[in-house]
Amino acid sequence: MTPRVARVLLVGFALTAAVDLFSLLTGSDLGHQVAKPLLMPLLAVYAGVRGGPRLLVAALLLGWCGDLALMSDADPAFLVGMAFFAAGHVCYLVLFGRTRTSRVRVAWLPGAYATVLVVLVTLLWPGLPAGLRVPVAGYSLLLTAMAYGATRLGPVAALGGALFMLSDTLIATGVADWPQPPRADFWIMLTYVVAQFLLVRGVLGPLAARRAPAAAYGEMRSTTP
Repeated sequence: MTPRVARVLLVGFALTAAVDLFSLLTGSDLGHQVAKPLLMPLLAVYAGVRGGPRLLVAALLLGWCGDLALMSDADPAFLVGMAFFAAGHVCYLVLFGRTRTSRVRVAWLPGAYATVLVVLVTLLWPGLPAGLRVPVAGYSLLLTAMAYGATRLGPVAALGGALFMLSDTLIATGVADWPQPPRADFWIMLTYVVAQFLLVRGVLGPLAARRAPAAAYGEMRSTTP
């Protein structure tokens, strides 16, 4: 029953994401307002049904709270949303830190992420409102640390972390009044939704791989006379 429920939830997430992205492309504000709040709860329940860690579910639900906050046009909403996402990144960081991996570390990777962080904050700083400069810099540090930490889990999670950085960079450049691509909201949501999904898959994949030998061993013992 659980695999079937998980598949239904995953299909529901994919269809809801498609509705949300189509709504952004066609300018349907109602479709976006209805679909966006459903995305992270569906993904969180999917992760829970698949046996994902509580920190993973917490990160997704904090992302959901951030999504709801950013749907408001009120001035404090941006800071509130950023705070929720920052808390979600802390959950991811703790989760990645607890993940044991035998993957070879790439020596230049920490320097690359640090360089991206410094360059990005330096370029954004002059265009940001004075009250947002320090919070955005602090959030960017957490975001970059999360994206780098995701590389511990392999290429799927690493891509998810990188896309999360890209999504939030598009938001930050908009706040700083940089030129935006056509349909910027579409690209922000596309990279964000794919990022969260890849992070979930990146976490669940190693868990499933570790559980498979244990399940096989238990099955073998149960059949041994």
